[in-house]
Amino acid sequence: MSTTSRLPGIVTTDHVFRVPLDHRRPEGERIEVYAREVVAAGREDEDLPWLLFLQGGPGGKAGRPLGRDGWLGRALDGYRVLLLDQRGTGRSTPANRQTLAGRGDAQQQAEYLTHFRADSIVRDAERIRRLLLGEDTKWSLLGQSYGGFCTLTYLSQAPEGVREAFVTGGLAGLRTSADDVYRTAYPRVADKNAAHYRRYPGDVEAVRRIAAHLAGRPAPLPDGGMLTVQAFQGLGMLLGGGSGSGTLHYLLEEAWVEGVDGPELSDTFMAGVQAQLSFASGPLYAVMHESIYGQRSVDGGCTGWAAERVRKEFPEFDAEQALASEQPVLFTGEMIYPWLFETDPALRPLRETAHLLADRTDWPDLYDLDKLAANEVPVYAAVYQDDMYVDAADSLATARAVRNVRTWVTNEWEHDGLRVSGGAVLDRLIRMARGEL
Repeated sequence: MSTTSRLPGIVTTDHVFRVPLDHRRPEGERIEVYAREVVAAGREDEDLPWLLFLQGGPGGKAGRPLGRDGWLGRALDGYRVLLLDQRGTGRSTPANRQTLAGRGDAQQQAEYLTHFRADSIVRDAERIRRLLLGEDTKWSLLGQSYGGFCTLTYLSQAPEGVREAFVTGGLAGLRTSADDVYRTAYPRVADKNAAHYRRYPGDVEAVRRIAAHLAGRPAPLPDGGMLTVQAFQGLGMLLGGGSGSGTLHYLLEEAWVEGVDGPELSDTFMAGVQAQLSFASGPLYAVMHESIYGQRSVDGGCTGWAAERVRKEFPEFDAEQALASEQPVLFTGEMIYPWLFETDPALRPLRETAHLLADRTDWPDLYDLDKLAANEVPVYAAVYQDDMYVDAADSLATARAVRNVRTWVTNEWEHDGLRVSGGAVLDRLIRMARGEL
């Protein structure tokens, strides 16, 4: 039964759908997928076009609106919006260490999770579209980051359901392997490190001091996790957001307190680090991350812990070497490493499952190059020139390979531009679609 709520400027309605775990076996096991319908207050009864929001990730649930603001406020000017909790996230039959334990051993868990990639997410969305809108009514898509990857899969599988598509920071490389992704990512992350250290030159020594301390004495986090030097370097995830460099700096400046036995890492710092590094609220991001690049036709489909392997090609990210040579210690970025499944309590029970997924070689292709080359759905994409997470060159190559794509290339925003621009990024794309730009 649907539940309707009224918040400042918006009306929301809950929807829960039963969908097949494996869409190739529609009579088999079913899971739940949750979506929240949002409409501007006073327009509940209007026949508005629908906009499906595909969240970034993988493994990220849709945002929880508190009112009419940000990109959602701009979208509600002309659409009825559906915020989808992609399968396994939020209120959609969660997949985590607690629930996956009931699936059986690691092999059974890994097999279950093969149904949690973009191809299955798109099939869920199509089923929902037909139920909510009817067989012949199309909707618009808004794909942020990984949601843009899902949008390209949607246009490969079911373009007949899409009226138009907006993509922000999410035009994936269509035949880019996981190795290729990280081979271009490490230099971008190095550039973000350099920019951070130019902005906050005192952080060079602050980071070296913390890294040197952790090298000899890894520190336990409040949740039972372990802060090693490599885990500490993972704070570089922050550097891909517009305010991330400042957030990192302010975290570092409260790193130390004077304890009974001398300087020690502060509780404030450790709690802040845990908030940034823990995967407890989104374990699928870690477990499924490299699988989003797995395709049979690309390097045989096996991702094989690509971020870890490719890192060896970039010795400047070796903290031990940096400490020994008086060089800045570099933070890493959007990389998932096998040792995370040792240091993070939310991931430890999923260690063997993650290894099985990393070794898998039969991932289906996610993009149909022929269909995309003949695409008739208008696509309007924001490409962030300085994006740390998604390679701009890859995005522009995809824009050239997919018919009917119009891009806006900008360095005004970082990867989180949709979230932090107050609706400006989406407004630009909508105006492009309406022929105003």
